[in-house]
Amino acid sequence: MKKIKVVFMGTPEFAVPPLKKLIEEGYDVKLVVTQPDRPAGRGKKLTPPPVKVVAEKAGIPVYQPENVKENEELKRKLSEINPDVIVVAAYGKILPKWLLDLPKYGTINIHASLLPKYRGASPIQWALLNGEKETGVTVMKVIPKLDAGDIISQRKVKIEKEDNAQTLHDKLSKVGAELLSETLPLYISGKLKPVPQKEEEATYCPQISKEMGRIDWNESAERIFNKIRAFTPWPSAYTTFRGKRLKILKAEPVKGIGKPGEVVKADRELIVATGSGALKIERLKPEGKKEISGEEFIRGYRVKVGDFFGFEE
Repeated sequence: MKKIKVVFMGTPEFAVPPLKKLIEEGYDVKLVVTQPDRPAGRGKKLTPPPVKVVAEKAGIPVYQPENVKENEELKRKLSEINPDVIVVAAYGKILPKWLLDLPKYGTINIHASLLPKYRGASPIQWALLNGEKETGVTVMKVIPKLDAGDIISQRKVKIEKEDNAQTLHDKLSKVGAELLSETLPLYISGKLKPVPQKEEEATYCPQISKEMGRIDWNESAERIFNKIRAFTPWPSAYTTFRGKRLKILKAEPVKGIGKPGEVVKADRELIVATGSGALKIERLKPEGKKEISGEEFIRGYRVKVGDFFGFEE
């Protein structure tokens, strides 16, 4: 496998473990293609993608095109390398057919769901939002249609009650690297044959937006709980209290009766009623303040039973 020439395409933290695994196992990674440096943080400082940092540390050439579709320079670079396989992990852009077809063994992708379920850009968030008990990782062939290529391998991952989008992301990224490590030699040697997806079972997940994090206290405690998990750390599930916005970072469904958004307990525990059941709020972040516990919020804001969370319509 050490003679296998690889081009790796990826951008965020999710793509780091797979790239590291390829490097550790001695694959001949000729080029890393990632998105351009972008402004990040409060100071909007130009920041390199996580994948670029790893590649440069390993001495691998990096190319950061704004677009790939009609990119003659990229065509030239890839033609000169003549890679055996292109490995993609959360690159972030649609890839043209000429690129997919260029390598001897095609282009393969690591996707954070059990395809054909949750095709699209945000499978981790949607698995949590829909209250799934398990998800997983798929290594698949890339075709011009979104996440619809033949499945090479899959691995299931249990979703724990304590998981949020960050913890599940980290689990799936690690599993993705391990699955790639096991899959690549078998696939290239012809021992692992790709299997077509069942198109009739395909589901799609749209992009996540900040507005989707707004909590509707008329929904059930379970539904709001899933929203908090799905949108932590970004874009965060949020509500208001006394006209000020705050983020709910951790909560747990509990028994409780009251009007939606009503505080029904405010001693050492902060419990808020929903459309069905109630939520014990464990961690939250008031606007412009640091993250605090529910108990600290009660003391600091003198919260009492009968107060309300939620947007005034």
